[in-house]
Amino acid sequence: MGKTEITKDISIENLIENYPFAAEYLMEKGIRCIRCGEPIWGSLEDAATEKGFDTKQIQDFVDEMKDKAETKV
Repeated sequence: MGKTEITKDISIENLIENYPFAAEYLMEKGIRCIRCGEPIWGSLEDAATEKGFDTKQIQDFVDEMKDKAETKV
Protein backbone atom coordinates (compact mmCIF):
# COMPACT_ATOMS: atom_id res chain seq x y z
CA MET A 1 0.00 0.00 0.00
CA GLY A 2 1.36 3.45 -0.94
CA LYS A 3 1.50 6.61 1.04
CA THR A 4 -1.60 8.69 1.55
CA GLU A 5 -1.80 11.60 -0.90
CA ILE A 6 -1.28 15.04 0.62
CA THR A 7 -4.53 17.00 0.40
CA LYS A 8 -6.20 19.61 2.60
CA ASP A 9 -8.34 16.78 4.00
CA ILE A 10 -5.46 14.55 5.11
CA SER A 11 -5.50 13.93 8.84
CA ILE A 12 -2.58 15.40 10.74
CA GLU A 13 -1.80 11.90 12.02
CA ASN A 14 -1.56 10.43 8.50
CA LEU A 15 0.41 13.43 7.27
CA ILE A 16 3.06 13.11 9.99
CA GLU A 17 3.22 9.30 9.77
CA ASN A 18 3.67 9.31 6.00
CA TYR A 19 5.66 12.53 5.62
CA PRO A 20 7.74 13.19 8.77
CA PHE A 21 9.17 16.40 7.28
CA ALA A 22 5.66 17.87 7.48
CA ALA A 23 5.91 18.35 11.26
CA GLU A 24 8.77 20.82 10.90
CA TYR A 25 7.18 22.44 7.84
CA LEU A 26 3.91 23.08 9.67
CA MET A 27 5.68 24.36 12.79
CA GLU A 28 7.54 26.87 10.60
CA LYS A 29 4.13 28.07 9.37
CA GLY A 30 2.87 28.42 12.94
CA ILE A 31 0.54 25.43 12.73
CA ARG A 32 0.71 23.14 15.74
CA CYS A 33 0.65 19.53 14.65
CA ILE A 34 2.17 17.74 17.66
CA ARG A 35 0.94 17.86 21.24
CA CYS A 36 2.60 15.85 24.00
CA GLY A 37 4.55 13.92 21.38
CA GLU A 38 1.44 12.81 19.48
CA PRO A 39 -0.14 14.27 16.31
CA ILE A 40 -3.16 16.48 16.96
CA TRP A 41 -6.63 15.44 15.81
CA GLY A 42 -8.25 16.82 12.71
CA SER A 43 -7.28 17.56 9.15
CA LEU A 44 -4.61 19.82 7.72
CA GLU A 45 -7.38 22.19 6.69
CA ASP A 46 -8.82 22.24 10.24
CA ALA A 47 -5.43 23.00 11.80
CA ALA A 48 -4.59 25.72 9.27
CA THR A 49 -8.03 27.35 9.44
CA GLU A 50 -7.78 27.43 13.24
CA LYS A 51 -4.61 29.54 12.79
CA GLY A 52 -6.35 31.96 10.41
CA PHE A 53 -5.06 30.71 7.07
CA ASP A 54 -7.39 31.04 4.07
CA THR A 55 -8.21 28.52 1.35
CA LYS A 56 -5.47 29.77 -1.00
CA GLN A 57 -2.81 29.59 1.70
CA ILE A 58 -3.89 26.08 2.66
CA GLN A 59 -3.65 24.97 -0.99
CA ASP A 60 -0.19 26.55 -1.14
CA PHE A 61 0.82 24.42 1.90
CA VAL A 62 -0.50 21.31 0.17
CA ASP A 63 1.39 22.12 -3.04
CA GLU A 64 4.64 22.91 -1.21
CA MET A 65 4.49 19.70 0.82
CA LYS A 66 3.76 17.66 -2.31
CA ASP A 67 6.86 19.18 -3.91
CA LYS A 68 8.94 18.40 -0.81
CA ALA A 69 7.59 14.84 -0.74
CA GLU A 70 8.68 14.29 -4.34
CA THR A 71 12.22 15.48 -3.63
CA LYS A 72 12.46 13.22 -0.55
CA VAL A 73 11.80 10.05 -2.59
